[in-house]
Amino acid sequence: MTINKLKIKIAGITGVIAFGLALSGCGSSPKYQQSNVPASKQAIIKTAKNMLGVKYRYGGANPNRGFDCSGLVQYSHKAAGIDLPRTTGQQYKASKRVPRKYLKAGDLVFFKTALSRLVSHVGIYLGNNKFIHAPSSGKRVKISSMKETYWRQRFTGAGRFL
Repeated sequence: MTINKLKIKIAGITGVIAFGLALSGCGSSPKYQQSNVPASKQAIIKTAKNMLGVKYRYGGANPNRGFDCSGLVQYSHKAAGIDLPRTTGQQYKASKRVPRKYLKAGDLVFFKTALSRLVSHVGIYLGNNKFIHAPSSGKRVKISSMKETYWRQRFTGAGRFL
């Protein structure tokens, strides 16, 4: 084999290896691509995730005192420059209905956790059946799965503001 043919063969192998390495990151990417999520929704999600671990407080609307579910949603949207109503019911009424199969990261998910109201709990959908929310007294802002029996049975609907 001549030197030139060897150089060409090595260059070809190097190219194949480089291409393979470039693709290797694809297998570990999340189910939804951040690039598919508008910047405003990314900002909402980022703010909400920064609140993970903040204590629940009924009527709470800031990280210093704690959050209730709608307070977390309102706070996260406000940080992205979007004004939302304060309560879960108001947020539900003001949002555009979205069928569950068309949920996108940043949409709101609503649940019926109290018998007296159509909707009584709200969270921010993250993709892959996960949502972030301020659950209830004694708990902290966390990420839950909509596949959990409790949330699956209480899912009422979804809404979109963007």
